[in-house]
Amino acid sequence: MEPILLEDMATIGIVFDIGALTHYLEQVEDVRKARGQRYSLSFLLVLIILAKLAGENKPKGIADWLQLRRQQLVTAFKRQHPETPAYNTIRRTLQNMADGEDLQTHLNRFLHQQYGGMTSILVTIDGKTLRGTIPKGSTQGVHLLAAYLPAEGIVLMQVAVATKENEISAAPDLLATLDLKGRVVSGDAMFTQRTLSVQILAQGGDYIWLVKDNQPTLKADVAQFFEPSRQAPGWNVPALPQEQASSAQAGHGRVEKRSLTLIPDETGYLDWPGLEQVFRLERTVIHETTQKTTSEVVYGITSLSAAQTSAAEMLAFTQEHWGIENGLHYRRDVTLEEDATRMTHDTQAETMAILNNFIVGLTRKLGFKNLAAAQRAFEARLTLALAAFT
Repeated sequence: MEPILLEDMATIGIVFDIGALTHYLEQVEDVRKARGQRYSLSFLLVLIILAKLAGENKPKGIADWLQLRRQQLVTAFKRQHPETPAYNTIRRTLQNMADGEDLQTHLNRFLHQQYGGMTSILVTIDGKTLRGTIPKGSTQGVHLLAAYLPAEGIVLMQVAVATKENEISAAPDLLATLDLKGRVVSGDAMFTQRTLSVQILAQGGDYIWLVKDNQPTLKADVAQFFEPSRQAPGWNVPALPQEQASSAQAGHGRVEKRSLTLIPDETGYLDWPGLEQVFRLERTVIHETTQKTTSEVVYGITSLSAAQTSAAEMLAFTQEHWGIENGLHYRRDVTLEEDATRMTHDTQAETMAILNNFIVGLTRKLGFKNLAAAQRAFEARLTLALAAFT
């Protein structure tokens, strides 16, 4: 079959190397008992991925889709037995994965081998509770912490946060799985911690942290950099060197303006591991219909020196940082119905989240900006997609 250019994907549909994906999934550890196995783990995972690409996000819908597409799938995969996995088989497969890190690693190796990339600088860490796992009468469910490349839509790794822990205690384990050399880690104010800063620097990376009320002393000290200099009689206090950048974006009925001021801590006034610069970010949103304006001022710190990054680059980093909400969480919650999928088994929930991460990353690599449109394109042209495999 002739190769299909990425720019043609929106009109032709999703076509990728299913054989290569199978190869990488064959390397994922299978802890199931050999006796009674009808399907290999790699085959089951490929089928689940195909169904999710076609828009079936829940285990029951996946099983139904496989049954409806049975003849096409049996032909494409040259199966001797003309059956597809039933719902209970799908459910048990998701529940019995040995190691989520192992699955995530091999899926990412497939993406890298097929499409390259995963070299963007900024890595955002952020957590998400899977609401479909919260029992009735409780407020706690499966909570996952992910390391995400916002520029590429790829989750490098995610780890489960234990029930009696929080994201801060899980972050060191997550970061330890990553190669941070030459990369910049960003996180919300929760992650503005000395120990995490030291770890990132020790692993060869840099950090960008937001500073909010959970670090009141640090926030007050950073804010002082942006206060007007107090001139005493007979003294001439030079202004601190600073650089500014701004941007404006319009869309979805609103205009968002951002202005960032970056100041180096040349005297080492702030006692923080590796700190080089501080910044002040002002975000103003104007709602076009009502003309209502909302403003927010956020402070931050970074280990990136003035020689390493400019105000314009720092502004771009902060914009990318917030991209995890729309780029990953929204797609998983809304398009892939993650929060609406009721799951009572933790491993099943974690496995589904990993597969959802892969769907988001794969469709981004294939040139789709809209995940729902990608699913419609795949379902409408399934025959073409499977033809690339046969």
